[in-house]
Amino acid sequence: MPIKSINPTTGEVLAEYDLMQSDVIKAKVDLAHKMFMEWKESSLEMRQELLIKLASVLRNKKEDLAKQMVLEMGKPIGQARAEVEKSAWCAEVYAEKGKEWMKEKVLEADGMAHKVVFQPLGVILGIMPWNFPVWQVIRFAVPAIFMGNVALLKHSNVVPGCALELERVFLEAGFPEGVMSTLLADHKQVEMVISNPYVRGVSLTGSTEAGMKIAEIAGRYLKKVVLELGGSDPFIVLEDANLEKVAKNAVLGRTQNSGQSCIAAKRFVVHKSVADEFYRLATNELEKLKIGDPMKEDTDIGPLATENEYRRAAEQLRDAKKKGANIPDIPQFDTGYFVAPTFVMPATPDMKIVQEEVFAPFAPILTFESDEEAVKISNDTPYGLGASIWTEDLKRGENLARKIEAGTVFVNSIVKSDPRIPFGGIKASGIGRELSSYGLKEFANIKALNVYKS
Repeated sequence: MPIKSINPTTGEVLAEYDLMQSDVIKAKVDLAHKMFMEWKESSLEMRQELLIKLASVLRNKKEDLAKQMVLEMGKPIGQARAEVEKSAWCAEVYAEKGKEWMKEKVLEADGMAHKVVFQPLGVILGIMPWNFPVWQVIRFAVPAIFMGNVALLKHSNVVPGCALELERVFLEAGFPEGVMSTLLADHKQVEMVISNPYVRGVSLTGSTEAGMKIAEIAGRYLKKVVLELGGSDPFIVLEDANLEKVAKNAVLGRTQNSGQSCIAAKRFVVHKSVADEFYRLATNELEKLKIGDPMKEDTDIGPLATENEYRRAAEQLRDAKKKGANIPDIPQFDTGYFVAPTFVMPATPDMKIVQEEVFAPFAPILTFESDEEAVKISNDTPYGLGASIWTEDLKRGENLARKIEAGTVFVNSIVKSDPRIPFGGIKASGIGRELSSYGLKEFANIKALNVYKS
């Protein structure tokens, strides 16, 4: 069955793509391994130069890539351009810092010399989602390739056009064919790829359920995995916070990418004494946003990416209303999977929008009266991806941040990924880290080299 690329704004079919035959996929894996045997011997200086060229090509193709994202998954055009720019920056960061991050480490033990060296593993399969079609791929592929691995991309079938264009971007930047290849494959073929002995690792960004399935398959074949999975990030507002500033950031953190982000603020944990004022200010900020055609420059919120996401969001909203939330119905548009952003107050722990990961711009508000209660509410989730804390008392904020069960916590900032900082989750939010020197070494043989006198 062919892959259909559907415009979520209009519902029209943009294009159809044939799945690759299994023999074609195997040939791509074989080519990737053949190229790995050459690529691993390339100099770091050569890799640096190619990453700088990659950044340049991404910027030159920014408009085309951004429009492809808008068409395939509905990202507002301004945010799509920013995503391409961030991807180019990631390539530049690794070109600048990657060599230092790969420097051998000297240790002391009982021999003449003890070193830790970092060497590539081989072919790495990246299974990437539709919500950040360019950034997710770049943040997986750039560190893996700079380490000396080669990358195979199995992108979401929501964004096949983006996937194929990214392969062309790497080729145009001068990377040899086979260093970054795209596969158009189904689930059964993905297992075939993971089982291939040339494939040495799997990086997946996606839902917790998808991560569990891929980890099970990878475990069967003893392949290294990095899993960046779902989140239900708490956005904690202390009573001393600057509420006007916080309200603006709350709306940004909840509605960016139309609410379809694993690291979006998803549960608003607000001190009881300021909850009403926070709700008023945040709702006022929401009302300033424009929902509509994501190709228009002034659009802030586009459609949800797929009909399934729309149906899930509608059910979560119906559940909240049934359990006492005073919120509007999902608006009906002539076409497109649109939902209106809304803060839900009061929210209760039994609501689906509190218990589940929400990939829509709905924002439940939970209240607390003590720091201990704020920590308890924040940690009362199977997820552990990110969190943010808002306070004028930085020492208090840092102390609370240390108690939050998450892979990354920000004080007085929304949660965001940065190529200089490790990124990833704990609990049901993932295994391993992406980005920074830590992400660079996830798909490396961290080899201990020991020399003794004869």
